[in-house]
Amino acid sequence: MENYFPILIFLLVGIFIGVAPLVIGRVLGPHRPDPDKISPYECGFEAFEDARMKFDVRYYLVAILFILFDLEVAFLFPWASIFRDIVAYEPIKWFGFVEMLVFLLILVVGYLYAWARGALDWE
Repeated sequence: MENYFPILIFLLVGIFIGVAPLVIGRVLGPHRPDPDKISPYECGFEAFEDARMKFDVRYYLVAILFILFDLEVAFLFPWASIFRDIVAYEPIKWFGFVEMLVFLLILVVGYLYAWARGALDWE
C-alpha cells in the first residue's frame, strides 16, 4: 500500500491546485452583479437574434472536412521528418514511400468526392 502513497499525494495536490484558486476567487473576489454586467454582449450592441439558432448542416460538414484534412498534416509531418531515414534503409525504402502515396491517394479521392458532391460549395 505504501507504493500508492505518492500517487495519492499527487492526486490530492493536483485537486488542490485546481480547486483552491476557484474557491479563493469566489470567497475573496467582489460579487456585485448589476443588469449591465449580466446582460449579453455582442460586438458592442444588444444581441438581435436568439443564440440557439440552428446552423446549416453544411457548416458542420465543412468543419468535419477541415478536421479530416488537418489531421492529414498531423500524419504527413512525422513521415516527412524521417523520410531521409526511410529512404536510407533499403528493406523499407519503397514500402515507406508507397505507403504514404496510398495514404495521400485515399485522401485525394475523399477530397474529390466531397468536391463532386458539392460539400465545399457555400451559397
